[in-house]
Amino acid sequence: MENSKPRKMRVEKVAILNEVTARIKDSDYCFVLNYGGVGVAALTKLRTALRGHASRLLVVKNTHLAKVAAEKGWPEDVKKMFSGPTAVVTGKGEVTDVAKDVMEFVKDNEGKATVKGADYDGKIVDAAMVEALSKVPGKDALRATFLMLLKEPATRLVRVLAEKAKKEGGEAAPAQA
Repeated sequence: MENSKPRKMRVEKVAILNEVTARIKDSDYCFVLNYGGVGVAALTKLRTALRGHASRLLVVKNTHLAKVAAEKGWPEDVKKMFSGPTAVVTGKGEVTDVAKDVMEFVKDNEGKATVKGADYDGKIVDAAMVEALSKVPGKDALRATFLMLLKEPATRLVRVLAEKAKKEGGEAAPAQA
């Protein structure tokens, strides 16, 4: 006779599931990777790189990830990502730097590691979008570029005025205090 009661998960499995769920829910992004065939040294190198961005790589069971996906409300079509050896990269902050590290890991382990997809900015994106994200400058670089663009017209005006002052009467008189 079959038991119709649902099986209870062992305490260890519940703790692991709770950790994975909490980490993914509290993160600004979640990259889903296939790491099959990648050695320990390569995974350690990625983990080390991610530490510098306050990110973490977790190897997860696909069944656990499916439960997290259901809790987060990810669409049904993400289930195709939950096959084979799966790891997730989670964290907070600048996502482009993490995407660069992830894509470098995939490139270094070509044929072994792949990006299955990601949850970023409340949207599920594919591997091509993760690769595109890795090529975008980070927020700090974009801010610096924007400030340089704002500063450029004023700098040009000062140069023009300085040249005009030189032509009209030699060196401009120093300001008096």
